[in-house]
Amino acid sequence: MLAGSSGFASYRAAMSGETYGVSTERTAGVIPAPDLPYGPPQPKNPYLHPIGVIGCGGITQSHLQAYRNGGFQVAALCDHTRAKAEKRREEFYPEASVSTDYRELLDRPDIAVLDITTHPEGRSDLIEAALRAGKHVLSQKPFVLDLETGHRLCTLARDLGLKLAVNQNGRWAPHFSWMRQAIAAGLIGELATVDFQVHWDHHWILGTAFETVNHLVLYDFAIHWFDIAALLFGENRLPLRIYAAAQRSSHQRARPPFLAHAAVEFPNGQATFSFNAACAFGQEDRTTAAGSLGTIRSTGPGLTQQQVSLHTAAGIAHPRLGGCWFPDGFQGAMGELLCAIEERREPLNSAAANLRSLRLCFAAIESAERGTAVDLAR
Repeated sequence: MLAGSSGFASYRAAMSGETYGVSTERTAGVIPAPDLPYGPPQPKNPYLHPIGVIGCGGITQSHLQAYRNGGFQVAALCDHTRAKAEKRREEFYPEASVSTDYRELLDRPDIAVLDITTHPEGRSDLIEAALRAGKHVLSQKPFVLDLETGHRLCTLARDLGLKLAVNQNGRWAPHFSWMRQAIAAGLIGELATVDFQVHWDHHWILGTAFETVNHLVLYDFAIHWFDIAALLFGENRLPLRIYAAAQRSSHQRARPPFLAHAAVEFPNGQATFSFNAACAFGQEDRTTAAGSLGTIRSTGPGLTQQQVSLHTAAGIAHPRLGGCWFPDGFQGAMGELLCAIEERREPLNSAAANLRSLRLCFAAIESAERGTAVDLAR
């Protein structure tokens, strides 16, 4: 691995051809991978801002495991089913209090941050109540059901001087985080295309509330990939237009359409998305980001097993990444919020920034229902 500014500068020079001239990656062969800060952000004092969790469903197993790994303090667990909160307490935070009434957490002056993990319906009311009680908030994704509500909550948080973030945990999946850092550092030049191909089996939703969500794949799942695409292109290259479609496969057993695809136009660039949630055999998750100076590719059999390669004029680099999306992505989402509180800045996963990703998600659903492209530049 390369370390230090001089090594990193040499790496970029080699990549751009300043050292290797017109050499191709075949001639240059394998080169060292740059050392990039892709790991979850870590606050200096993780105990300074105690956390309360509202909603103790299945996903909170990843939340709490991540918080324990990061040394974050969870002071209270709340769920309308007391047994769920007690189970999470026994598993992860035996010293935490348990409640069935979220208002008890709002009234506690020692709790600084609320992690609200409930389903979207009714969650905006919880977020507003938490903000009005003076709490910083990490909201489960998708953040809100409509953009108007999202803007209103962002304005409220800003006016109250509080941080409102969204648990877009995919941003700190090791492969996506390394890609983001590499693109931001200019290692592949100006980004032109990002292509996502995801083939997996989503039948775990059978018999759950998720099976009632019509556009489940485009809404609850693809929001991660829409978010990553918007993040990689950056806030100065906003999407112009999106086309999306969804349909059922002949062999799927769940009710929502399990096949979906989308294409997004950016200024001088594009992102494409292909989702097959009914792939029982040979599952694969592949991401390719191509720019003017190189390409980054990440491949694997699923979300949590990925191998990354960086292809440039200097050769091919294979960073060896530690960690895993579950639970590191969740540690990153909360860790970034805690760091932002410490450093008095906006978090990378702020709700205001996340509205750009959510707009993509809502527009994809609109396009799938209308059968036509949706103009995002209006």
